[in-house]
Amino acid sequence: QVQLVESGGGLVQAGGSLRLSCAASGSISSISSIITMGWYRQAPGKQRELVAAIGRGDTTDYTDSVKGRFTISRDNAKNTVSLQMNSLKPEDTAVYYCHALSRPHYNYWGQGTQVTVSS
Repeated sequence: QVQLVESGGGLVQAGGSLRLSCAASGSISSISSIITMGWYRQAPGKQRELVAAIGRGDTTDYTDSVKGRFTISRDNAKNTVSLQMNSLKPEDTAVYYCHALSRPHYNYWGQGTQVTVSS
């Protein structure tokens, strides 16, 4: 089992920045089995979507709408993943969820953190 705890959400004006962090905890075997970590978001009335993901080799993937504005990073020694969000837009408003995928194919989710961008 892996537990994910997020922090860093909040209210910001359009054009501002926020940084989300997520800490993974669990047994050594569970943590070492994590393949990718990332962030999803879900806006009211919409499906949950992938925002950004990062693999153990630091390969990254971003949804098109955040490319050039968001940066995902990972600290394998501390078992953390962060999402730096710059130039925020009102359409970025959503609940952001930390996600971890571990071998063989387990998905873990954080409790979610609200990000609200005012216009």
